[in-house]
Amino acid sequence: MPLVTLTLKRERPAPERRAIADAVHAALVESIGIPPDDRFHVVSHQFDDVIYDPGYLGIARSDDLVMIQVHLSTGRSVAQKKALFEAIAKSLGGVGIRPEDVFVTLVEIARENWSFGHGIAQYADAAPPHLAGRA
Repeated sequence: MPLVTLTLKRERPAPERRAIADAVHAALVESIGIPPDDRFHVVSHQFDDVIYDPGYLGIARSDDLVMIQVHLSTGRSVAQKKALFEAIAKSLGGVGIRPEDVFVTLVEIARENWSFGHGIAQYADAAPPHLAGRA
């Protein structure tokens, strides 16, 4: 169950914000097997409050910067995380975002620390649906 926060440096119309969120979700589904209906995204509009270094690590960023923070359950390999980063950059390229303007962080959370409603820790005692039946 990822919780995705998208922070945009420049203002974009609602359909473009939705296309960005759709592209990120498609990458999550494709690269690490998130179920298509497992979607929770927040798009931030605090454009003037986004401060970034346009050249950190030799990467030429622009005001088209999209910062993506993905909270997800622990347990994915480094290879899976790398595949996710690549898939997000590729998917966002399809909506006109340059790979240089894609900044992603992953926040891993123990499964027992999620509640999807009813005040219940649904993943505390069982494997999440996308991992059920996997060793």
